[in-house]
Amino acid sequence: MVHVKDGMRTLFALLMLATLVMAQGPAHRKGVENRGDQAMGFSHTITTHHFSLLRNGGSIEVEADDPNDGSSRTAVQQHLRHIAKAFSAGDFDLPMFIHAKHPPGVSTMKRLRKHIEYKEAATANGAQLRITATDPRAIAAIHDFLRFQIEDHHTADSTAVQDR
Repeated sequence: MVHVKDGMRTLFALLMLATLVMAQGPAHRKGVENRGDQAMGFSHTITTHHFSLLRNGGSIEVEADDPNDGSSRTAVQQHLRHIAKAFSAGDFDLPMFIHAKHPPGVSTMKRLRKHIEYKEAATANGAQLRITATDPRAIAAIHDFLRFQIEDHHTADSTAVQDR
């Protein structure tokens, strides 16, 4: 039997938790942006990130918003080239630094790194990193990682798996 007093305590605790989460939201987002700019070598305010979940893995695409911004385009290409090498070696320190937490999927991606391929390619205004695998556990981990990126970077990209 639940007493009214216990119910009120639970309600109060939930309200306090919700307030705490809402208060940390903007601070966490600002931290992600600041640490991201520092770690990536380009500003999130003049570039656009997109994350896609694909049947065999996914992709990370970053582009300079201004097609004439050669400096950002070069920095994006260097960053994704660096990420491809680091992730291939099982080094996910950069996303852990940027997000100030251990992103979902990383442990499995590290463990199954020999079953995952990372391929960076320049695009007209930036670069794309394709992440592919055939192992269903690796693909699920990649999807978890990319869904987290979509949420934490507030990109509004689809979290559904696409065929492209």
